[in-house]
Amino acid sequence: MSSSNSSIRGARVGAGPMGEVDRGFKAERFAISYYCMNGHVQTPSFAATVEAEDVPELLDCPNCGMPAGQDKDNPPVIAKHEPYKTHLAYVKERRTEEEAKELLEEAVAAVRARRAKSVED
Repeated sequence: MSSSNSSIRGARVGAGPMGEVDRGFKAERFAISYYCMNGHVQTPSFAATVEAEDVPELLDCPNCGMPAGQDKDNPPVIAKHEPYKTHLAYVKERRTEEEAKELLEEAVAAVRARRAKSVED
């Protein structure tokens, strides 16, 4: 076994004193707090060069996924959750009863015509 008397023994590459001088210039920034309806608060930082109109009014809360706004007393409220809709529910929104009956009659007539044609062949 060899013994080395290295002065950097046990140190990792790049290790050294930590501080702004060694790490570079820290950009100026500002923070804005966002509040969701479940009481979560997040405070992201933005670069000082960002214009006020470019700062988002709403963010998604990372804790619960609800929208978060800048007004602590009146956080944004999400609209009513709609349950999953079936294909039939979407069709019923677009069609009236009369249209549905007419389309059904056309479809049944087409099926009957195909069956009649296949019987003839």
